[in-house]
Amino acid sequence: MKLINIGYGNMVSSLKIVAVVSPDAAPVKRMAQEAKAKGLAVDATCGRKCKSVIVMDSDHIVLSALSPEAIGNRTEED
Repeated sequence: MKLINIGYGNMVSSLKIVAVVSPDAAPVKRMAQEAKAKGLAVDATCGRKCKSVIVMDSDHIVLSALSPEAIGNRTEED
């Protein structure tokens, strides 16, 4: 299991990531709000602006202050 740093000491398993998307689109905002209402959202922004939404295979949503590009680069590193 490889852990990916998603900012400020927070990590997620690379095997569980389905998608890393920008939170700007309306469907992504809606998905994040629904996850918050269901208790399936994990806010890993540490009080900063959310720059990416990580969709996990367990239907959890992880909010990160790092850009999707930065997280994508970290998943490619070995």
